[in-house]
Order: sequence, then structure tokens, then C-alpha cells
Amino acid sequence: QVRLVESGGGLVQAGGSLRLSCATSGRTFNAYTMGWFRRPPGKEREFVAAITGVGRSTHYAETVKGRFAISRDNAKNMLYLQMNSLKPEDTAVYYCAASPFSPISTIVSQYNVWGQGTQVTVSS
Repeated sequence: QVRLVESGGGLVQAGGSLRLSCATSGRTFNAYTMGWFRRPPGKEREFVAAITGVGRSTHYAETVKGRFAISRDNAKNMLYLQMNSLKPEDTAVYYCAASPFSPISTIVSQYNVWGQGTQVTVSS
């Protein structure tokens, strides 16, 4: 079973950048599609980005396309989310998640392992 721990959140001004990391444990990390989701204040959890097991394919929500980049280092069992040109509406708790399914899904229920989340706050 994969276990996930996010880090890298914080407070940043609009236009700034942050890099989130997700450390994973388990011997089969590269068997999982990995995703980033977020929960904005008062809203439901929403899809942000995902990447296939060997990193050949990625998919982004329209709201972050061109600003965020998901990547993974299977040798280090790490998942990343580089977030640039941040906006106040990006404020949310960000979660990494693992899915045993392929192709990439944007649906929360397709991911069966979740981290505890890391807070990202973007000030205007």
C-alpha cells in the first residue's frame, strides 16, 4: 500500500510560485497514476493535475493549464507540482493521491490513497 505525505505549501503573493512535493512509500510507486487535487475554502475537492505511472502522459484542469506542471521521480518515489503565476483563486488545501487505474482520471473516487493535504494561500 502506498502512503503519501505532502509538503511545500505556504503563503505567497499573487504572481508568485510554489513547488509542492509528495513523498511516497511503497515498492510499487510506478504502478500508480498520481494526481493532485485541491479543496478551495467552502468548496468540494477538485482535480488539478495527474500523471501516468512512468510519466509519459499528463493532464491538467483548464484553470491551471499553462501555469502548473506535474512531474514525478520514480527513482526517489516523489511527486511534484510546480505552481507558477499563482492567483488568489488557487488558495486551497492541496492533496496528492494515487490511483491504481489507467488511463488518467479526474474523478476523486478513482483515487484510493490520499495524503493529509498541505495549505496553499495566495494573497492579492
